[in-house]
Amino acid sequence: MKNDTITISKIVKNVSQKYNEGYYTVCWVKDEIKGLEIDGVLYPNMSNSIFFLDKKVNWKLYIKDDNSNSGYILNLADEVLSHPLLSKLHISQIRMFNTGTVPLLKLSPGIEKRTQAILEMIDELLGSHLNNKEDALISLLNTFFVYCDGQCNIKTIVDKNHTKANIVYAFKQMVDQHLAKSHEVSFYASLLNISTRYLNECVQEVLNVSSKNIIIEQLLIRSRHALKFTNKTIKEIGYELGFSTPDYFSYFFKSQTGVSPSELRKSVTS
Repeated sequence: MKNDTITISKIVKNVSQKYNEGYYTVCWVKDEIKGLEIDGVLYPNMSNSIFFLDKKVNWKLYIKDDNSNSGYILNLADEVLSHPLLSKLHISQIRMFNTGTVPLLKLSPGIEKRTQAILEMIDELLGSHLNNKEDALISLLNTFFVYCDGQCNIKTIVDKNHTKANIVYAFKQMVDQHLAKSHEVSFYASLLNISTRYLNECVQEVLNVSSKNIIIEQLLIRSRHALKFTNKTIKEIGYELGFSTPDYFSYFFKSQTGVSPSELRKSVTS
C-alpha cells in the first residue's frame, strides 16, 4: 500500500475537495462548524457527525473562527477500500459512498469518544515507522467501518411516508437500546407490534440483510470493543451482552469471527 493511499488531517481551517482528486472521504465533524457544502447544497451548523463523501462529489467545509480542532478528514484511495478485509463488509462502497445520497451518522457522546480514539490512532500510526503498520491501519479502518455501519441511520432523514424504512430505523434503535435483554428478532417485532415475518421482510428490503444479522453485528461490535479497549473479563463481557454463560458467549464469538474472545484479546496485547 503506497504512502498516499490513506491520509488524515485535523479540521483546523476551511477545506475543499474537487471530484477529480480521486479520494473517498470520511469527514468527522466534532465541534460545530459553519457548514459543509456538497455539490452546491449547504448543510449548516453541523456537529458530532460523520459524512461519507464519494470521490465524485465536490465539497467544501467551513469552520467557525474560534475553532482550533473541529474533527478529522480521512481520505482513502480505491485500493484501500478494495482490501480483502474491508471488501467483505456489507457496508460497501455503494452504501457508504453514494453519489445519490450522502450517508450521515449522528453520534451519541459515547460513540463520539470511540470514533475519536480510532481516528487518533490512525493519525498516530500514519506518522510512525512501526512494523506491520499497514495491517494495523486496515484493522483500525475495519473496526471503524463495522462500528459505523452498526450505528448508521438508514438515511440522513427517514422519509415519513416510507413505512418500511421507519420500521427498520425503529428496529435498529431498539436493538441498540435492548441488546443485552434479548438477541431474538421476535422480541423486537413484539415491541414494534408487528409480526417477526414482516420485520424480516422490512429489514431485508431496506438494508438487504436479515434482521438477525443486525443483532449479530451489534453483538460483535460491542464484543470487539470491550475485548480490545477494556479490562473487563470475558465472563463479564458475555454477561453484560446478555449471554447466559461465558461458554455460550465464546462459542458465539468464535462461530462468527473464527477466533475465540481470548485469542482476539491476546492478539491485541501481544
